[in-house]
Amino acid sequence: MMHGAGGEMMGELLRRLLSNLTQTNAGGIGLEAMDDGAVIPIGDQNVVFTTDSHIVRPLFFPGGDIGRISICGTVNDLAMMGGRPLALSCGLVIEEGFDVDALEQIVRSMDAALVEAGANLVTGDTKVMERGALDGIVINTAGIGIAETVIRDNGLEAGDNIIVSGFLGDHGLSVLTYREGFDLGEQIRSDVAPLWNLVESALQAGEIHAMKDPTRGGFASAINEMAKKSKKRVLIDEERLPVRKSVRSAADMLGIDPLEVANEGKVVMGVPAADAQAVLSALRSHRYGRDASIVGTVSEGEHVIMHTRIGGERFIEPPIGDPVPRVC
Repeated sequence: MMHGAGGEMMGELLRRLLSNLTQTNAGGIGLEAMDDGAVIPIGDQNVVFTTDSHIVRPLFFPGGDIGRISICGTVNDLAMMGGRPLALSCGLVIEEGFDVDALEQIVRSMDAALVEAGANLVTGDTKVMERGALDGIVINTAGIGIAETVIRDNGLEAGDNIIVSGFLGDHGLSVLTYREGFDLGEQIRSDVAPLWNLVESALQAGEIHAMKDPTRGGFASAINEMAKKSKKRVLIDEERLPVRKSVRSAADMLGIDPLEVANEGKVVMGVPAADAQAVLSALRSHRYGRDASIVGTVSEGEHVIMHTRIGGERFIEPPIGDPVPRVC
């Protein structure tokens, strides 16, 4: 389970597997970049391509379901590279006996997310496995988009501001607490959302050097990956990190760091200081970015260091795995 959780162990496994491949597009557009997707230059167009698989339990939870996640996850991976989503595929692997009404609800959620993102479902595949061979349903989605400006997760520069688009930890804690039977009412809801329109408004407002969505492994994993790939130090101010009181309380109760919990509707950006306020205003003008905040800065060096509320400093370490499995 740790090898599929988005942390250091997963990265180690992927590096081991990819080192054996002879065709990894070593020109910087494919697997060797270990980014959210690949950029494929075709004529004067930058085509962005990505794929994702989804194994959520439970399938329906406060704020979303596996269908919405399957579309949003792929749309957001395209958006993180500056790609306007155009077309998605959908592969359904369904357990024998799966409820057809539930399947229809999942597909309706997918359709609603596609409409919101301005993308289309253009092809797919369906397989059914015998009862007991699968836990309900697995959904794979792949997507293509077009990027006028390609954004990578390794482009942080000294002097950049780090911006997050809103509250962290909502999705993972929503799924976990609902799964475990905690009745928290509407206090914690998943943030799952398609982010292209939000990202587009930020791209129009100013320059963005690096971008990533903090899914598996949460903010801690995303910011460490960005810092390591960029060969830069990131300084985070704990007071500025947007975490809901309800999420922090639930995380403390469960012994989980909310910074290591998956998000499905947030983006982390590295933005030049001169453009930071304009980008921040653009994010806050969109419903998915109302709580956006500048949370840190970039300098020469290495590691991710957080200035704590009590005046000290500590490393934000990349998680070994994901403390909340099966949430995306």
